[in-house]
Amino acid sequence: MTDKPYYLLLGEILRPHGVRGEMRMRILTDYPERLTTELKTIYLGNDPKQAEAEEYTLKSARFHKEYLLITLTEIQDRDEAETLRGQKVMIDIDNAVPLEEGEYYLYELIGMTVQTEDETELGQIREVLETGANDVYVVKGRAFGELLLPAHEETIINIDFETRIVTMKLPEGLLPE
Repeated sequence: MTDKPYYLLLGEILRPHGVRGEMRMRILTDYPERLTTELKTIYLGNDPKQAEAEEYTLKSARFHKEYLLITLTEIQDRDEAETLRGQKVMIDIDNAVPLEEGEYYLYELIGMTVQTEDETELGQIREVLETGANDVYVVKGRAFGELLLPAHEETIINIDFETRIVTMKLPEGLLPE
């Protein structure tokens, strides 16, 4: 089983917005509305897997086009906001949104074994790339080396968290011969 990250990624600070410390944030969560309602504390840092992140109080958050504009109590002006450019906006893992039946966080897939429907082992998931259209599993194993496997309804047959096995139906020609 993979180690739990310290934080879950919500977004990334892109740049200041205006002169009063408001910042434009790229949304990287499936639950952005939570930022505008009940969330009060966020963390800014570079890596959700590292414990070193700064705690901030979320003063306000509002949608603007495809972005979120956030204001933090501790940030008073544009110059202070500029110092946070590129920082990841995170929430501590213990305050993550409870998931519905059948939902999972991507970090939970790391380390799981991937096999084909005929039980040919392909390797372990090392990383999950979010491409927009679908996720891509980076799988590393002895037989095929590193594989990039598209993950969507047509390729994923089953994800079993008890046995830690992902069963996939791969498109013809995806595996090296």
